[in-house]
Order: sequence, then structure tokens, then C-alpha cells
Amino acid sequence: MSKILIGRYIAGDSLVYRMDPRGKLLATIAFILLIFLANNPITYLIVTFFSLLAVLATGLKPKIFWDGVKPMIWLIMFTSLLQLFFTVGGQVYWQWGIFVVSSYGITNAIFIFIRFTVIILISTVMTVTTMPLEIADAIEWLLLPLKLFRVPVDKIALVMSIALRFVPTLFDETLKIMNAQRSRGADFNNGGLVTRAKAITPLLVPLFISSLETAIDLSTAMESRGYRGDQGRTKFRILKWSKFDLINLVYFILLTALLIIFRTH
Repeated sequence: MSKILIGRYIAGDSLVYRMDPRGKLLATIAFILLIFLANNPITYLIVTFFSLLAVLATGLKPKIFWDGVKPMIWLIMFTSLLQLFFTVGGQVYWQWGIFVVSSYGITNAIFIFIRFTVIILISTVMTVTTMPLEIADAIEWLLLPLKLFRVPVDKIALVMSIALRFVPTLFDETLKIMNAQRSRGADFNNGGLVTRAKAITPLLVPLFISSLETAIDLSTAMESRGYRGDQGRTKFRILKWSKFDLINLVYFILLTALLIIFRTH
């Protein structure tokens, strides 16, 4: 099984699980936007603390989140290294051609690393504690004003929730195909970049066929159950705000206030 957590629901019973999915969705969007208010070590420390607080509030083991971040570490580090070697400013410690290591570059690389890691953590908190159908309901509620312009809000919410739900499934299927290819002698780890790219190419055809079969099975299942969008539908799950959402509100008021107070102007 893939360790990618974004899109994978993990059953639990904690404070975060009892929050309304609409509140969690708004909170996730707000947190990602608030991260860009951080522009110095203190504010990034505050953002990191509040993200770890959200992780602990899920009641899940921290190792689960670490396993979820690990597959993205190389991409985050690559982005940070670009900032390190191509950002000029402050005291220059090392330079070779177009590559420069400066005090501003080091600081910016650390901030970028923290920013991307925190975004992944907060997004993961949202998806592991909220069922895909609840996420779809929350997205539909958030996009409700667009119905005035005849935008098919229900279809957009459905597509987004299905895409989010099948992210871990796609990774799992990729791992199965890679293991099957390895058992037949395929090598994905050795050789240069071109050799590895050629080795990965045979994965695309079976992965595409598998994804297409899954899409057809899903559409058949939905049609057999009479799905016709929001026409004549009633809601089985009624979303209700609760006292736990007040904790969520206080959490973000406090975070916003601290970031504004300690932000460098």
C-alpha cells in the first residue's frame, strides 16, 4: 500500500473528526493563505507550532503524517535547493558560476521548506479526518453562490472529490504494476536518467488501462444507483455546525493575530 496520505481517509474519533467538514475545508484554505503572512523566523515558528498542534488534535500517530510527507521530501528539497543556489542577497558565502550561496538564499530555502511541509501536513489533516463524500458536500456548499450563474456546482464537487479519493488508489495501482514488472526482471533504480525514463514507459499503458477500467466501473455503479446530479435529490447527510467548530474559529483568530503582530513590516 502506498504511504501517500492525501486523499486517504483514516477512521478515528477525536476533536478534529467531530468538526463540520465545511469548517475544516475553510480552515485548510485559510491556513494555506495565512502561511504567506509569515516572513521571519518567529512567524514561521508560529506556523509550524500551529500545524503540529493540528496534527496532534487528530489523535493519530505523528509517524503516520511523517510517512505521508516522506514521499514528497525530495520534491520539497529540490525546490528549496533552487532557492538556495539561485537567490542572491545578503552576505555571499560561496559562488561558482551561476550558483551562489548567500545568507538570504539560506533563509529563503529554509522558509520554502517549512512552507511546503506545513501545506502538506495541513492538507493531510483535512483529508485523513474527512470522508470523501463529506469533502464533496463541503465543496458544493462553498461553491453554492456560483449556482446563480448556472455553474454545475454539484458536478464540480463530485469530480473534485472523486479525483481526491482516487489519488491514493492510483499510487497503490502504480506500486502493484511496478512490483509485477520487477518480478519479471524490470529495473527501475539503475542506469542514467534516460534509461530510467525508458524503464518507466511500460508502466503507463497498464496504468492507463487500469484507470480507464476503474472509471468505467465507477460510472456504471453510479448510473445503476440512479445518480442524475442534483436533480430531485435530497441530502442524506445534513451538515450541521457544532461547538467544536468554535474551537476551530478561535484557533484561526489566534493564529491570524499572532502572525500580524510578529510579522515584519
